[in-house]
Amino acid sequence: MFDAKDVKGRIVCWIREWFGDNASAGTKAVIGISGGKDSSVVCALCVEALGADRVFGVLMPNGVQGDIDVARALCTALDIDYVEINIEDAVQGLYGGIHRAGLEVNDAAAFNTPARVRMMTLYAVSAIVGGRVANTCNLSEDWVGYSTKFGDSAGDFSPMSDLTVGEVKAVGRELGLASEFIDKVPEDGLCGKTDEDSLGFSYEVLDRYIREGICEDAEVQARIDRLHEAGRHKLEPMPAFRLGEMNEQNNRNEWLEHLEDPRI
Repeated sequence: MFDAKDVKGRIVCWIREWFGDNASAGTKAVIGISGGKDSSVVCALCVEALGADRVFGVLMPNGVQGDIDVARALCTALDIDYVEINIEDAVQGLYGGIHRAGLEVNDAAAFNTPARVRMMTLYAVSAIVGGRVANTCNLSEDWVGYSTKFGDSAGDFSPMSDLTVGEVKAVGRELGLASEFIDKVPEDGLCGKTDEDSLGFSYEVLDRYIREGICEDAEVQARIDRLHEAGRHKLEPMPAFRLGEMNEQNNRNEWLEHLEDPRI
């Protein structure tokens, strides 16, 4: 049984300890705020852990964002400082440069580029205000690769990456957040589909499969497994060639060849 009160308290303590170990006194948590459950809950956790004066929100609409008022309302409710930076000019400027280079922006680029521009913006703001960037991903979305590499999957610290969507909502209620910040149906921000429409299954089904290993629809289970396998690289460290490992392997190969040499 998930104990939201206990988990909330443990995350708050973890955030305090992380900042104590990895930042100087007064360093702020910098959070990209969309008005959705994930950024709302992370923001509230940081406020409880550090105080509202050490939490800085960044709203980053890409042109017109229909629900931007929800993000503003969250900042007001939590009494945090925030800025609003529209990323449309930066995104379109990049697309223009790509077009002038003789390339065309495809769906994958159009879907992922704004997320990466937002993360770049967060780090620029973090450098200005003296902060650490919060990652707002959750376990359910990470499990099926529903994040952008070097976009929303990046950050300096990640308070909720081990919580499913249902658990994130429970922690949000424990924090006293209003329903509008927890239960707003998430959309992909590109074609108007909800996240669950895009995935092809509900978060409730996904959460149960993650926690209990139970999925009553074989086709959905197979789809979850495929997405999990395809997106695992987003959560793993970048593969890197290691010179020492290669030398060790070469030494091992030479040793094996020595053992197999018929002249010995």
